[in-house]
Amino acid sequence: MSPLPPAPHPQTLEECWAVIDALWARVHQLEARVEELERRLGQNSQNSSRPPSTDPLGLRRPPKRPPSGRKPGGQPGHEGHQRALVPADQVTSSTECYPDECERCAHKLDPRRNREVGEPLHHQVTEIPEVTPQVADYLRHALECSCGHVTLAPLPAGVPAGAFGPRLQATIAWLSGTCRLGKRIIASVLADLFRVEIGLGSVTACEQRASDAVAAPVVEAHAALQEQPVLHADETGWRQRRQRAWLWVAVSVTLCVAVFQVHWGRGKKAAQELLGRFAGWLVTDRWCAYEHHPLDRRQLCWAHLLRHFRAMKEYRGTVGRLGAELVTLSERMFRWWHRVRDGTLTRAAFRRKMAPLRERVEWLILDGTRTRVKAVRAMCWELHRLSDAMWTFIDVEGIDPTNNAAERAVRAAVLWRKCSYGTHSEAGGVFAGRMLTVTASLRMQGRNVLDYLTQAVEASLRGQPAPSLLPGRDHVMPLAAAA
Repeated sequence: MSPLPPAPHPQTLEECWAVIDALWARVHQLEARVEELERRLGQNSQNSSRPPSTDPLGLRRPPKRPPSGRKPGGQPGHEGHQRALVPADQVTSSTECYPDECERCAHKLDPRRNREVGEPLHHQVTEIPEVTPQVADYLRHALECSCGHVTLAPLPAGVPAGAFGPRLQATIAWLSGTCRLGKRIIASVLADLFRVEIGLGSVTACEQRASDAVAAPVVEAHAALQEQPVLHADETGWRQRRQRAWLWVAVSVTLCVAVFQVHWGRGKKAAQELLGRFAGWLVTDRWCAYEHHPLDRRQLCWAHLLRHFRAMKEYRGTVGRLGAELVTLSERMFRWWHRVRDGTLTRAAFRRKMAPLRERVEWLILDGTRTRVKAVRAMCWELHRLSDAMWTFIDVEGIDPTNNAAERAVRAAVLWRKCSYGTHSEAGGVFAGRMLTVTASLRMQGRNVLDYLTQAVEASLRGQPAPSLLPGRDHVMPLAAAA
């Protein structure tokens, strides 16, 4: 630390007042600096955009509901829930069990002489069979023609040129893209569970073939997404070739489809590539890349706004009071909205309640543009400019005030990024986007991901149209397949 400069020694009253004024200004400057540093130090997932994984260990989260006082687990007297019985046509073996003697008097019992009481009690035991891989050996004979040319027999239609069948290729893609396992772990799983030895390069090759097999369905899903009335969009950080990239997602709740794309940028160009010709209602956060979409067709995420208001609340003075009231009004709005969703509050009553609340929130935001804190002023000016996009959900049915649909979809991608450090090539980025699209869409629809991937790889080997990702459609339309 450098030594302190010598203290001033004023000689006159005017010089004393000048020193006092300078010190007073410096105190205010340092107080503002300390307040800003304390605010940054106190940032967490509840008052900023930081993820919950970065929260400090001592952070106390507000309980969602008060404790009930009951012990964990089943409560005395509660109705029991048993595992559902497997249908008889799916049972592989059945064994009849009869008692040999009476429990009370030890008398011998015989089902041919003693009366049976009631129906037998089923006790089903499910077991996984030991897996033995099926290896098909195709002996390609070579025959010499009378002209002297030797012809090697081609493989039958649908037989892969590589060493692994369609279900094994699909399983590798599923372990990688859905279960988020690394290539060495995938090789270990295949060896331990299925007794299949495979190299790391073969794992990558199988991933690529599965990626190619679902290319047309992903294109079709992306095109269908752009025709929907409402979309949720979000973006998160990604790593590609050890460099900063971005993963974008667009979700349609009504269509039950989510499309992911890895892009080098986070700007307008990437957003336009994701949204394409979409002209409906767009639910997002305040990120500027979405501003090419008309403001009157947007809805800002109130979960993000609530976090910003909580950050304002932690300031002292006027800013803190404004933030506290904005938090109160936002939480009140969410309570009313939850009642609208569960049917205990009508839309008309909700609109009437929201009219004065909206007016008050907009007044508080406008008041925030005159505060002394630069960051708060800037945020309030931006909210004032985007105010029309804050209230779309009040009048337009089918629009949610939060972007939870997109944030839920992107959560699996964040977990993949954290355990794999992203992708290492352009092809890997395409594979990640396609597999995330397939997994998220099929899970929203309640369809089996592994079965779908197997069907897609089989169709690719046979030169047939791939199964569609869209609900209610069997195969990809020819136009999407050509794209």
